[in-house]
Amino acid sequence: MDGKKTVFSAIKPTGTPTIGNYLGALRGWQTMQDEYRCIYSVADLHSTTIYIAPAELRKNTLELLSLLLAVGIDPEKSVLFVQSHVPAHAELTWLLNCNTQFGEARRMTQFKDKSAKHPDNVNVGLFDYPVLMAADILLYQADCVPVGKDQMQHLELARTIAERFNNKYSPTFVVPEGIMPATGAKICSLSDPSAKMSKSDDNENGYILMTDDADTIRRKFKRAVTDSGSEIRAGADKPGITNLLTIYAAFCGITLGKAEADCAGMGYAEFKMRVADAVIAGLAPVQKRFAEYMNNKDYLESVMRNGAETAARMAVRTLEKVYRKMGFVRLQHNRG
Repeated sequence: MDGKKTVFSAIKPTGTPTIGNYLGALRGWQTMQDEYRCIYSVADLHSTTIYIAPAELRKNTLELLSLLLAVGIDPEKSVLFVQSHVPAHAELTWLLNCNTQFGEARRMTQFKDKSAKHPDNVNVGLFDYPVLMAADILLYQADCVPVGKDQMQHLELARTIAERFNNKYSPTFVVPEGIMPATGAKICSLSDPSAKMSKSDDNENGYILMTDDADTIRRKFKRAVTDSGSEIRAGADKPGITNLLTIYAAFCGITLGKAEADCAGMGYAEFKMRVADAVIAGLAPVQKRFAEYMNNKDYLESVMRNGAETAARMAVRTLEKVYRKMGFVRLQHNRG
């Protein structure tokens, strides 16, 4: 063993990631590859808690895989795979369901929030997906999980399930710790700086997608909400300008203070175009690589196949251990 800690993280293929996803998570995934043993997944099973057209799911899965490669996830350094290609995720979820209390799952605030948002589709998968998330993490004996505030409750559930199983059946799972993403800039909506940037925003001008072209990016920044006054500075009283400065600083690789200095004396219109240009320049190489990967389906197939084979070998070791400890009769050559 190389002594590195194992990190697991996953992202759902429910649409193109925003620059908020990129700066807050995906760019951090890339930087962690040398320090940690990284396992990254396209979480297609998780995406089906809401209805998604089959053709759209297939398209989103390949696009997200291509984007992960484009931002620098290296299949030679990290395990990169599609979740549904490793059946152990679904199998372990059932076993963990039987070691999870109904009240624990019922307390998950995201279930309440999403049920309210989609009252016509409150399915069992939506209720149970935190247990699937626990299975994702525990299968790979992950030491660390990059997690934002909105997922901290789910990580705590995974820890609770792991500790309960370890106490009941003997030590089996590593109890994972949460870590802040390496590049954790919080990016807010361009149309409402009090809210997180999200691709599910009803106002398409509130978010920048990683695949938006230059004209679209400029148009959206032109319409970005600013604040009263004319000074370009960060502060609680200037959430719109602070958000734009944060985006500019993140794409330029500079501090917020340096961003303020760079843009001092500009009018708001000129400032917004300066931010737009920084985003366009920062996304250009990613978008170029993304297009190349999307045009190389054979390579994507090989990445998926190799990733699934590596992930499955790791996952099955844990899954078989769980089956045996729970008392299931296993065939001698159950897993070929």
